[in-house]
Amino acid sequence: MDLSNMSVGDLRNLQEQIKQEMKQREAQEVQKAREQILAIAQSVGVPLKDLLATGGRNASSKGNSTKGNTVAVRYRHPDNASQQWTGRGRQPKWVKEWVEGGKSLDKLRV
Repeated sequence: MDLSNMSVGDLRNLQEQIKQEMKQREAQEVQKAREQILAIAQSVGVPLKDLLATGGRNASSKGNSTKGNTVAVRYRHPDNASQQWTGRGRQPKWVKEWVEGGKSLDKLRV
């Protein structure tokens, strides 16, 4: 195909056809991969949900999963118990103000 003799409109049409064809083929490849994965899982007797779980089949029984775990509160404002901090991530504004006010972070420790 000689692109140099095509008009801009023809090139745009060709470009759109290529985009559509690529979308269609990618969708076909994804479907084929899904079918192959499902066939492999069925052939070894592993439920697909276990195969797709993070860490494999026994992740939850080994304690490797951290999803859903909550972190204990380590710091609490003495005057307002609703202001809490786990000690992870950025310090909340109330903690910064406490420390900048010359008070010890240890006094907030739960």
